[in-house]
Amino acid sequence: MKKLLLSASFLLIGITAISQTARVQVVHNSADLAAATVDVYVDDVNTLDDFEFRTASPFVDLPAGTEIELSVAPANSTSVADALLTVPVTLMDGETYIVVAYGIVSPTGYNPAPPLSLEIFSGAREAAADPALVDILVHHGATDAPTVDVVETGVGAGTLVDDISPTEFQGYLSVPEADYNLEIRLADGVTQVAGYSAPLATLGLEGAAITVYASGFLDPSQNSNGPAFGLWVTTPAGGPMIELPEGTLGINGVTNNTFSIYPNPTTNMLTVNGVDTQNLRFTMVDMQGRVVKDGDLFARNTINTASLSQGLYVLNLIDNNRVVSAQKFIKE
Repeated sequence: MKKLLLSASFLLIGITAISQTARVQVVHNSADLAAATVDVYVDDVNTLDDFEFRTASPFVDLPAGTEIELSVAPANSTSVADALLTVPVTLMDGETYIVVAYGIVSPTGYNPAPPLSLEIFSGAREAAADPALVDILVHHGATDAPTVDVVETGVGAGTLVDDISPTEFQGYLSVPEADYNLEIRLADGVTQVAGYSAPLATLGLEGAAITVYASGFLDPSQNSNGPAFGLWVTTPAGGPMIELPEGTLGINGVTNNTFSIYPNPTTNMLTVNGVDTQNLRFTMVDMQGRVVKDGDLFARNTINTASLSQGLYVLNLIDNNRVVSAQKFIKE
């Protein structure tokens, strides 16, 4: 029924468009639990009814050359008058766009809580410019994540995305169809917060243009226990996002399972286990990339965390000025 409504709504809008049109894909990437399902209106037409989080519409024709209004309303809306957000836009004839719902609608329970917005990218692609490659657009849509880099470590491609901040797009990147390993690092280029596999060859994406979204919360405990951070992919056909599998968190080839930490979450003290701490230093880095605590471990294996503010941190172990392993932990 939803697909029938989607097709009928876009047909109705298309009839009113006269001659100038633009291609548009709408993506729901607002991780607020209160916005898990929404209605999306084009002018006063409920075009995407019960549109779920981490879902994309297909690319469709919308009127261009004249102002239209894009609105996001609660899933139980009865008209556009119920909208939480309305954004007037004038699309260019013949252009292709991606419109992403981003941000928070709840008054409390989220930290930080940037307001709901529609982030619009022009110059979108429905296929790769070179049919032998895969074209990748990247959007940073995680509200509590800092500016990050995306570094490929499997085939040695290096830094693919440099200093991307929330709401920003970067790309397109044109890469061979292969299976890649990705590290999400803080802007210092060293501290890693997550790792993922990007199996482009396994998914058979040669010739495709895709968008990779940072989605969800790095620290769900500070965000109403909402959906956890991950990398998710949309294709021009739309539908549910495709989740990239989480890989091993590693730095310079040394994986995070070389040591363990407990308790995690912690309050006053963190214990490091499974590694010889005699000659190691440590740093604790917050999600803004700031070193909030550092020192020598020597023979001890405990670190006092009482002075840290609540939130998500990365503990780096350092040997001869080289980060050899890392673990995320939560301070309560």
